[in-house]
Amino acid sequence: MTAIAALTAQLMQQGGLVVAGKSDQIRLIWVALLCGGHVLLEDVPGVGKTTLAQALGRLLGLDYQRVQFTADLLPADVIGAQIFDRDQQDFRFHRGPVFTQLLLADELNRATPKAQSALLEAMEEQQVSVDGQTMALPKPFFVIATQNPQSQSGTYPLPESQLDRFFIRISLGYPDAAVEQDLLMGKLGRQRMADLVPILLPADWPELLGQVQQVELSGAVLGYIMRLVQKTRDPALCVVGLSPRASQSVALAARAYALSFGRDYVVPDDVQAIFPAVAGHRLKALSAMSSESLLTLILDSVDVVGTR
Repeated sequence: MTAIAALTAQLMQQGGLVVAGKSDQIRLIWVALLCGGHVLLEDVPGVGKTTLAQALGRLLGLDYQRVQFTADLLPADVIGAQIFDRDQQDFRFHRGPVFTQLLLADELNRATPKAQSALLEAMEEQQVSVDGQTMALPKPFFVIATQNPQSQSGTYPLPESQLDRFFIRISLGYPDAAVEQDLLMGKLGRQRMADLVPILLPADWPELLGQVQQVELSGAVLGYIMRLVQKTRDPALCVVGLSPRASQSVALAARAYALSFGRDYVVPDDVQAIFPAVAGHRLKALSAMSSESLLTLILDSVDVVGTR
């Protein structure tokens, strides 16, 4: 357990060289990866989403590919395609960039729904199917996708089925003034990428992914999670509540969050820390309430010890 805490500290320290002041977001991404989950970074262009994803790929010792999603992108550009080999007089499958350990799907919502759907099977089952042939993806396999706010032009909303495949959704936000000043002076940012030293090897991942399940989830904390989940299913509050898969993600993320601090047990604070990132993109409020307000209302209205 303490080894995970040490890795977390190293990840946050080195990640802060390129995207400073975002230790909470880096921890949440690390939590998602410890759970074998995918990450959606939603924010305006230029705040460091792509840079952070590239830095994490380098730090975590993962093979890395990047796909820029655009309106003219085709599923074959992501998955690959059968190409005729003149020498062999036969079709051969040329693998696309999805055959990697860490795929950065940059500006995912600028591609058409058809191109977006190329990732559905890969994210859920860690495999792709082409012409009736199923091919496994490398292990581990993670997707870190970025998307611009839906209010911006040239974007296509991600369907609920695809949003649900993302373990967490987070926003980086603007840096504070001191961090931005260091960025302007060249002390931080992409130019520090060469200074990053990998903290893991690909062979380390199977053991890491198995440690999350060893974290204790007491009956009291489990009851708290269940009350939160049931609150999201209140028809007077949400059009769409959390699914059983989402409730599993909440429990798993709470375990990984505790693990990132070196603890082998979950406390309610862990659940509250991860709940917005895990649940926010899966909920749809009945009213015009913002996602942030809805999540705050749910957390405030559900008592930790179950008296309300």
